[in-house]
Amino acid sequence: MGSSTNMVGGEEKVVETVMVGRYVEMEQEGEGKTVKSRLSGLLWHGGSAYDACDFDEIIYVAQVLLTLPYSFSQLGMMSGILFQLFYGLLGSWTAYLISILYLEYRTRKERDKVDFRNHVIQWFEVLDGLLGKHWRNVGLAFNCTFLLFGSVIQLIACASNIYYVNDKFDKRTWTYIFGACCATTVFIPSFHNYRIWSFLGLVMTTYTAWYLTIASLLHGQVEGVKHSGPTKMVLYFTGATNILYTFGGHAVTVEIMHAMWRPQKFKAIYLLATLYVLTLTLPSAASVYWAFGDALLTHSNALALLPRTPFRDAAVVLMLVHQFITFGFACTPLYFVWEKLIGLHDCRSLCKRAAARLPVVVPVWFLAIIFPFFGPINSAVGSLLVSFTVYIIPALAHMVTFRSAHAREVPTRFIRAPKFVGRWIGTYTINAFVVGWVLVVGFGFGGWASITNFVRQIDTFGLFTKCYQCPPPLLPPSPSALPFPSNSPTSSMPFSSNAHNSTAQAFTNISPAPSPSPSHFVHRHHHRHGP
Repeated sequence: MGSSTNMVGGEEKVVETVMVGRYVEMEQEGEGKTVKSRLSGLLWHGGSAYDACDFDEIIYVAQVLLTLPYSFSQLGMMSGILFQLFYGLLGSWTAYLISILYLEYRTRKERDKVDFRNHVIQWFEVLDGLLGKHWRNVGLAFNCTFLLFGSVIQLIACASNIYYVNDKFDKRTWTYIFGACCATTVFIPSFHNYRIWSFLGLVMTTYTAWYLTIASLLHGQVEGVKHSGPTKMVLYFTGATNILYTFGGHAVTVEIMHAMWRPQKFKAIYLLATLYVLTLTLPSAASVYWAFGDALLTHSNALALLPRTPFRDAAVVLMLVHQFITFGFACTPLYFVWEKLIGLHDCRSLCKRAAARLPVVVPVWFLAIIFPFFGPINSAVGSLLVSFTVYIIPALAHMVTFRSAHAREVPTRFIRAPKFVGRWIGTYTINAFVVGWVLVVGFGFGGWASITNFVRQIDTFGLFTKCYQCPPPLLPPSPSALPFPSNSPTSSMPFSSNAHNSTAQAFTNISPAPSPSPSHFVHRHHHRHGP
């Protein structure tokens, strides 16, 4: 009996001391605590529970902070608030399931003396180790596709936001520019190294959220504002799936946990991050919708409706930096998958790995130019990819992994079903509800609505559109309003040098227009005064 107790205690100790593997180039063994190393640790070497909480919070809010008012206009105020609360709770539960599966996989491997020093564990590897290659393949396909389009959405958001500060370039041109800027994330080795960036990102989104709230309240309701949502089933489920996408940012949960010094602390972190995010998303979305109402149906970016002020410009710039960070968050797991595929994941040279990662950015760049539909693309990705990646697959994987009594009797407190939900019976009931709800409402109705809306955007604007939802350009002045030369004996002569000079002088006094060209008016003037 005593030996059995010791064995159980030993197994618990194994799980308690789970430590994360580290890249060799990030941290050397036995490094002295110099000023340089302390500063590097403060800014560069993240891994605490606070870092993980920051990571989760900035993955949550990102650019969806600007599209949630658009979702409220589709759902209506009450449904918008309820869906945020509901999907926030649902997302926290499935993030908890992913953390349990990661700890189970990590514990099994470390008991077999597997070294993760130069290897980052990913979600598809957890599925492979616990459930086999078929689960791995399905998880890899959904996870990579979701992260690919998640990166695309961040790039689209960059172009959409900067346009409201500088409209000298169209949104497609800004996509080219920011695609090159975001490609620099290939030099960031792993989630360890986002410590200072994640903190800054949290500050930036907090400012933007409260700017939207306060600016909308101070602006007041526009004249004749209407709050008619929901009006159509298509719009209703499109808005719901955008919120599903908002709280489905835990596709990088495993990578974040692997970057933690004590990953077993992650279980409660996601719930805390969700609660903080709700303090940002609920006031901002409700305030903007209250102020502008149905106008948001044709303005998926909330910043487009607020008047330009230094505060709005500051919010745009801060969101641009934040979206750069979130682009790196979404793309880093893809970098890891690509490195493992080509055999460079354990390479100690940061420059070699950075060069090898560049091909991953190319399809992201290309897809952002093809589908620049800021807002509708969120709903499409939410219904078709997020629904499976971070809701259905984790719930099913947890049920299958712990289906046997032997698996549920492992004496560690990390995989024990929580008491407040009714232990294993309650856990299985909640998992079954998650699978059923997301499959029917998220993937079924949400997929139908979001794809319908997405196809409508393609029919309206076309693929490769230069400037999605940009205001129409100012029309050039009509020919009758142009200043023609005064009547004179010489002005009636066709091709008279004086007439020509007078006309040319007149055109130098008006602002140029792209079409019709000035020469067009000159020729019409000559024919009009011909003999």
